[in-house]
Amino acid sequence: MASPANRRQALGLALVGLVVCGGLVALATLHLGTVGASVSRPAEQRSWPDFHGAGRDNISPEKGLLKQWPEAGPPLVWKASGCGVGYSGVTIAEGRIITAGDFDDEEKVLALTMDGRPLWQAVNGRAWERPCPGSRTTPTYSDGLLYHMNAHGRLAAFSAQSGKEVWAVDLVERFEGYRGIWGYAENVVVDGDLVLCMPGGPKGRVVALDKRTGQTRWANTEIEHEAAYCSPRVVTHGGIRQLLTMTQKSVLSVEVASGKLLWSEPFVPRSPQNATTPVFHDGHVFVSCGHRSGGAVFKIAPDQRSASRVWWHEELDSCHSGVVLVDGKLFGSACRMGGKQFFCVDFLTGQTRQSDTTLSKVALSCAEGMLYCLNHQGRVSLLELLPDGFRIASQFDLPKKPANSYLAHPVICQGRLYLRCADDLYAYDIRDPQAVSRAGGKDGEVGSPGISVH
Repeated sequence: MASPANRRQALGLALVGLVVCGGLVALATLHLGTVGASVSRPAEQRSWPDFHGAGRDNISPEKGLLKQWPEAGPPLVWKASGCGVGYSGVTIAEGRIITAGDFDDEEKVLALTMDGRPLWQAVNGRAWERPCPGSRTTPTYSDGLLYHMNAHGRLAAFSAQSGKEVWAVDLVERFEGYRGIWGYAENVVVDGDLVLCMPGGPKGRVVALDKRTGQTRWANTEIEHEAAYCSPRVVTHGGIRQLLTMTQKSVLSVEVASGKLLWSEPFVPRSPQNATTPVFHDGHVFVSCGHRSGGAVFKIAPDQRSASRVWWHEELDSCHSGVVLVDGKLFGSACRMGGKQFFCVDFLTGQTRQSDTTLSKVALSCAEGMLYCLNHQGRVSLLELLPDGFRIASQFDLPKKPANSYLAHPVICQGRLYLRCADDLYAYDIRDPQAVSRAGGKDGEVGSPGISVH
């Protein structure tokens, strides 16, 4: 157990703000405890309520962003330290930034103001101290509540305003859930009044819980295989609302309303780590896995009761970095132990448009025709999307870390780029000043670059 002093230190957040005055830049550092900081609320607030955003297509609706960065990178607005150990990304809702991290023997959900000040922390079970220690998942926001699954299978709902726990379910206990070698790593999805997730146990492979109470609404037991690490996606196809996800050995679809298995097709990886969120478009589904397991597109049959593989390529083995579909093209990063490339391929045919071996493994997100890529050791790249590929427009470096340190996916929201690495969360201003000027400064932002935090 940690000493009281260490626990108090873990509760603090070190905030670094940039102060610009007369062309000079000064660096101010504030050490803040968990206090009820006030939250400024713009008239019109944009959000990023979920892992990979609303709909999980990983494309931000932000406009008026820089197309090229200064040599040293875009302006750093603030850096918050004290986020804990782990790989959780950020959710943005209700004028708050939400993430999670491990502190000593506990995992906690954290809320910050939009200028990086701490609001509250809430414990969600035990920390993960087994392979790749640290938090895994990003809280999901819906109608005032945050839903978060810890690595041991404790799924809990918290008030976004106060952090008060509303309900909690032990997925291993209720559904005899299966936990793989890296623990539970699923970012749960909320659809309507249901929280959907995959405990992977014989009493519930995929389940739906009431989002207000945590009570079981349905539990699918006909799925054959156990849970992997995939964060699912909900889509409507053929008039049916359905959940797309992966088990340890398959890609499948479940009807959201009933929990009935619609279809399942084999997708057996060479290393048991099916983790990439499925990409969906016009009745086609792309999935992938690392270590030369490859990437494949499946076409759903008109009756929604089966799917068939259209193509598979071994070198498109994205493991957990995310793949984005833009204008009929897939952009993603292959496994550093397999394909070892950043790729652009045609979604329907798998034909390669362009590849790059200099970017290495990157997590990515998209906004306004640009890709924001975070290398697993700290290099940040801005890629311009072209009709037949991409162009590296800008790059800058965060502090270099060992391999697989930077695994949280980038988030673009309210004119800022959020990058998480373990204990640290960085917020960069990526707005184009000319675009902001043309809009009269009324872009719904919270704060501005160069404003000190008091």
